[in-house]
Amino acid sequence: MSNTRSAHYAPTSFAVLVLCLCAAAAIAQTSKPSPTANQIGTTTPADSSVVAGGQQQLYNATGQNGAQPTQDSFKGSLVSGKATDTVLDLSLDEAIQRGLRQNLGAILQSASANGANGQRLEQLQALLPTVTANAYIQVQQINLAAFGLKFPGLPPIVGPFQVEDVRGYLTQNLFNISALQNYIAARHNFQSARLSADDARDLVVLTVGNAYLLCIADAARIEAVKAELATSKISLDQATAAHDAGTSPKLDVLRAEVDYQNEQQTLISTTNQLAKDKLALARTIGLPLDQAIHLTDSAPYAALSQVDPQAAFEQALKNRKDLQAAAETLKAAKADKASAYASQFPVVKFNGDYGDQGTTFGHSHGTYSATGELSVPVLQIAKTRGQEQVAASQYDQSQARLSDQIQQVNADIRNSILDIQAAAKLVEATHSNVELANEALNEAQQRFHAGVSDNLPVSQAQAQTEQANDQYIAALYQHNVAKLSLARALGVAQTNYKDYLGGK
Repeated sequence: MSNTRSAHYAPTSFAVLVLCLCAAAAIAQTSKPSPTANQIGTTTPADSSVVAGGQQQLYNATGQNGAQPTQDSFKGSLVSGKATDTVLDLSLDEAIQRGLRQNLGAILQSASANGANGQRLEQLQALLPTVTANAYIQVQQINLAAFGLKFPGLPPIVGPFQVEDVRGYLTQNLFNISALQNYIAARHNFQSARLSADDARDLVVLTVGNAYLLCIADAARIEAVKAELATSKISLDQATAAHDAGTSPKLDVLRAEVDYQNEQQTLISTTNQLAKDKLALARTIGLPLDQAIHLTDSAPYAALSQVDPQAAFEQALKNRKDLQAAAETLKAAKADKASAYASQFPVVKFNGDYGDQGTTFGHSHGTYSATGELSVPVLQIAKTRGQEQVAASQYDQSQARLSDQIQQVNADIRNSILDIQAAAKLVEATHSNVELANEALNEAQQRFHAGVSDNLPVSQAQAQTEQANDQYIAALYQHNVAKLSLARALGVAQTNYKDYLGGK
């Protein structure tokens, strides 16, 4: 239905119209919620599955929201600042805080949340009034003869004449269930992206903490190798002195030299590994790669009190942001199903315009039109059924992923608890082995020095000492990583990682 009318139009009334239209547009814009958003390194084979598994969970949970971080994104960062000539002291807490600010995975996930908010606003506009305005001046001359029109006494050329028009247009969906459900789906997707950005920060803590602990283990290994090198030098000096005194064969000297050089090679290799792992740490937290750093924290060890798996699982259900994100994704899929079904419903729209039209703005009239439109889908059964099946498939997939993800969280918690318990026992056993190996080495050196035996037992005891030190350092590292992984599995890595690494 349409109604068009011309009336004498005063410039002041037109100004009032423009102000009203602008006010309506401003109210519509201010009603939109403002966007908000929250702003892992090198691993050993023993723990790579822990870190990579957490990254894969995030990627799978949020892959539907647009440009998402890949698993390798958490190994990168945006570099902040320039390298200095001084050595930078870096604590674990400082490294994690830098990672939370500069890690690439967290930054990309935060940007993805902003993108999801943009999609939400786009869907919101379909429910809000759309106001536009335009103005034009048209000058025209018409040749009536070209159209086969001839009138006696009327010249064939008419014009030139002009029309000036300035007009505001208003469009409003009054009844569009499908558009409403699309907005609800976009809103849930935005909430999912925000929660995924929060979950990404837990993964940053896991990755940076792992990279820092790995560097601590490397540094501890270097100190152990230096002690073993000093012991090998003592054994070499004893073998050389005994050979020079004629009480020991040349074989003892050669054996001691081989042991000593092996320790030198191990020291070179371990020092190189520390340098590489420091580079990996710098990559995760945005430090310049040529910045020299000194880790101020040593390997922490504190036994964790017994954790009840079921109570921990219930805690994780409340804290895990990725589970909450997956639940929001399921809600979005449900709204998509409703939107697909509602696409067969009638849609009511209103279109209207009001403007000033005339040969000049001083000689013009106000004109307007108002149109109410009812659009009813009549024959689109295949399209509607297809949209419903696609939306239902996505809903079923989201529901299955959420159910599986809940069970994966349960498995992660129980695996971490088992790893903590096993690693704690390994720490005790390997620490005892270190003491026994050192005692055996001291006994072998004394026997060789007294001339009771050759230095083969010394060489064997040195190898056992090196192995015992390696196992002890690895057990400490595994214990700390397991505790950090438990904090992540519970969804409290960002806020409570100190409690788990330092004991609880």
